Amino acid sequence: MRVLTSVPSRSVDAIATRIFDIVVSLLALVMIAPLLLMVAVIILLTDTGPIFFSQRRVGRGGQLFSCYKFRSMVTDADNRLAEYLMKFPEARAEWDRDHKLRSDPRITGIGRFLRKSSIDELPQLFNVLRGDMSLVGPRPIVPGEIVRYGRYIADYCAVKPGITGLWQVSGRNDVSYRRRVALDTCYARSRSLWFDLRIVAKTIPAVLLASGSY
Repeated sequence: MRVLTSVPSRSVDAIATRIFDIVVSLLALVMIAPLLLMVAVIILLTDTGPIFFSQRRVGRGGQLFSCYKFRSMVTDADNRLAEYLMKFPEARAEWDRDHKLRSDPRITGIGRFLRKSSIDELPQLFNVLRGDMSLVGPRPIVPGEIVRYGRYIADYCAVKPGITGLWQVSGRNDVSYRRRVALDTCYARSRSLWFDLRIVAKTIPAVLLASGSY
């Protein structure tokens, strides 16, 4: 299934970015392999259910792909969310506005730490190696979020989604969804390998300070 079929032609910069993605992802996976194993064991021992979570997200050109994460939610997350939003109107308003909840009833105990530290997103390095994602780009959205982008969905689909990006280093969940769309559009229209390197450099302090993560 495709949402948008037009894909920009490859350029020298795109090829350089792909090489950068592969080299850095491979090095990162080798370095953090013990951490990945430890997290997997903790999830296995502290909660029933699978270690990893896979969800269909919108990628470059509108192509849907399976986005990987360490599971940070309970196994009946959808039912629990529906019940919570029905019970608390203020939570429903927050969800409709931001597609996020500060007090999310679906998150497990270890899941809160994984999300706060962004460790839950490390399995997406495999998405980068597969070519579904890039190290830097817009956060991959679910199909239900397409309507929020309006005509700017074309900009989102012009680049690969990323593990980090302009939104992540600009406040993350502390910024409005409208601002998120503006940041994604700005990145898509200005992207270059040099811009990506600047964002990667800003990602380190953003992760350490857990800016806007919940």
